Amino acid sequence: MAHQHDHPSGKNLRLAFFLNVGFTILEIIGGLITNSVAILSDALHDLGDSLSLGVSWFLDRKSTREANSRFTFGYKRFSLLGALINSLVLIAGSVFVISEALQRLQNPETTDARGMVIFALIGVTVNGYAAWKLSSGKTLNEKVVSWHLVEDVLGWVAVLIVSIVLLFTDWYFLDPALSILITVYVLYNVIRRLRETLYVFLQAKPGEIDLEEVIRKIKEDPKVKSLHHTHLWSLDGEHHVFTTHVQLQDVQSFSEIVACKERLKEMLKREYHFSHYTIETELDQESCSLND
Repeated sequence: MAHQHDHPSGKNLRLAFFLNVGFTILEIIGGLITNSVAILSDALHDLGDSLSLGVSWFLDRKSTREANSRFTFGYKRFSLLGALINSLVLIAGSVFVISEALQRLQNPETTDARGMVIFALIGVTVNGYAAWKLSSGKTLNEKVVSWHLVEDVLGWVAVLIVSIVLLFTDWYFLDPALSILITVYVLYNVIRRLRETLYVFLQAKPGEIDLEEVIRKIKEDPKVKSLHHTHLWSLDGEHHVFTTHVQLQDVQSFSEIVACKERLKEMLKREYHFSHYTIETELDQESCSLND
């Protein structure tokens, strides 16, 4: 049996998971010590983040498994499932944070400002490092998880600013006010990522590839008469699949068919780096039932 090792995205998700779990425990302790409702509510939010990060790590590891008779394209879309779960968890958590912040706006509570400064500095450092590690991630799973961590970093920056201000004033309303602004900003970006994730789930064309350009380049081959039944979709937002039926013209021998297919495949491999591509060739006198 082959051993399963973490690839770069898996290592980043594993790091983010353990950092988040450890820091969640620290937050609970810190919230109780400083009597900070903001820190305790953030601890609850981070607990949800930890659960979703664990799911993401598990699904990302599973996505590296090779294709088999059940999943003929492999398990790459499991990573996409992780992105979807994370998006939904983050949206739910954001709604919860906003609702709690609105209540605290009406009834501000005093906190230990000095203790909040200490925990805020730790929070910015820990979450900032994890967010930096995932910032260069290519999979949708990593991108969505990075927004979990960006939200946490911004949240702790807000706590740091508020706690410094509270050292000199009693403007306790600043904490929930900043929480609402930051959460709305993160929520906007997560919804955009969720939209992108759903597009991939529904097998929409990858936005970075111009399908008309691909078709035009295929038609530039002198042996190509037309194309039909052409499809382009993505397995996980990073690995794309292309299939098409090509009707040939002026073909005099079998070797010309082979040479044409080799030229087209080489072009697709060189210019678009598809993870999988299929070219079905048909002679000009053939009639294809899929040609609509």
